[in-house]
Amino acid sequence: MPSLVTVEDLLKVYPGDIRAVDGISFEVTEGEIFGFLGPNGAGKTTTIRVLVTLLRPDGGRALVDGIDVTESPEQVRTRIGYAAQFIGVDNDLTARENLVLQARLHGLGSGEADRRSDELLEVLSLTEAADRRAGTFSGGMRRRLDLGQALVHGPRLLFLDEPTTGLDPQTRRALWGYLTTLNERGVTIFLTTQYLEEADELADRLAIIDAGKIAVEGTPTELKSQLGGEAISATLESSEAAERAADVLRPFSDAGESRIYDSTVRVFTADASSRIADVVRALDTAGISVSRLELAEPSLDDVFLRHTGARMRVDEVKPQSRLMTARRGRSR
Repeated sequence: MPSLVTVEDLLKVYPGDIRAVDGISFEVTEGEIFGFLGPNGAGKTTTIRVLVTLLRPDGGRALVDGIDVTESPEQVRTRIGYAAQFIGVDNDLTARENLVLQARLHGLGSGEADRRSDELLEVLSLTEAADRRAGTFSGGMRRRLDLGQALVHGPRLLFLDEPTTGLDPQTRRALWGYLTTLNERGVTIFLTTQYLEEADELADRLAIIDAGKIAVEGTPTELKSQLGGEAISATLESSEAAERAADVLRPFSDAGESRIYDSTVRVFTADASSRIADVVRALDTAGISVSRLELAEPSLDDVFLRHTGARMRVDEVKPQSRLMTARRGRSR
């Protein structure tokens, strides 16, 4: 499939020589959902604002559908939809009026604007609220209406900057379902998110940006498999105990490294199940009391920690453990 977004050595520098985006390169293939992840301040939103023509880069280049975003921004805007972090609906207009207004601003005729608005109201389950002012909507309804505004002109490429932040889990999953359907209909989606579970669920490929540079890129499955096998996870009583446990568990890692999440230590090994007993004995011999010991599949949280040195959010969904092997007071 051809590339719909091409970024080459993109650079954006803010006053004070702050390199928000520091020479990054990547491509987004037509028809895929591309996840763009990173800690706060890593350069995600700056990158997306360059791609949607709201910021001019200071170096490199970016192409959308083969069009340079700096040389021909108007042509780029006709091909894309953009839903920013902050919902941009007019509270004094009804849902229908918001959609029709956006459609007309994109150059659609009156009849086509009405048709597209009615279609999106139905798809986004807003038909019954179509003639209510948007200011009376819940957060989930406002987010769906905002997404409708980004879609009303039928773009080939949709940019979503943290579209589900602040939504309840039920509304978030409903929106996932709609984005998947939209993608199946041929819309390419560029998604930034702070929810790693969301990226794992939706993204065909993803890139992690940290301090303005691309740290790693690949499919979720590829990135998790690079960690090596399953995770042995030991939860300790304190961060000091975790530091001691990290030294004890490091030899059990196929990569020769251990990672600490607060007071939890994780190592990855291809034969984790058969090594659990040895892990328990090693910790017991070192006199380290374990609150919980479990076996889990690698997660994007683990990938994120390895490449950025931090967890994405404190409210991230933790990987589900499938085997509880030890608790405090059980050393063998």
